[in-house]
Formats: sequence, C-alpha cells, structure tokens
Amino acid sequence: MGKTTVFLDDDLIKEALKATNLKTKREVIEEGLKELIRKRSQERLRQELGTYDIDLTLKELERLRSKS
Repeated sequence: MGKTTVFLDDDLIKEALKATNLKTKREVIEEGLKELIRKRSQERLRQELGTYDIDLTLKELERLRSKS
C-alpha cells in the first residue's frame, strides 16, 4: 500500500468522523471510497439492466416476498 499526500477540507473530515463514528481519517477516506465504488457500481448495473414492467398486484408481491 502506497503513501499519498492530499489536502482535505478539515470541516468535511470532522463531519465525516462524527457521522460515521470512525476513529481515523484513513478509515473515513477508505469507507468513503468503498461507498463511492459501491454506489457507482449499482448505478452502472441499473443503467445496464434498464427497467422492466412487472405486472403484479400488491397481494401477489406480498405472497412472493413471504415465500423467501
């Protein structure tokens, strides 16, 4: 793992530390990068899959959910 020097907004880091209860700046940055990758991957998948019309009533959907 390499060492990188970056300039960060101190207020943003403090807010992220408080919001996440993480202990270090490194943890906050790594968690943020993981979340960014996860969200972008989900968005890419949504775009690739597109949308589908599902012809189910609420009762049918609830029945399917209760089976799993």
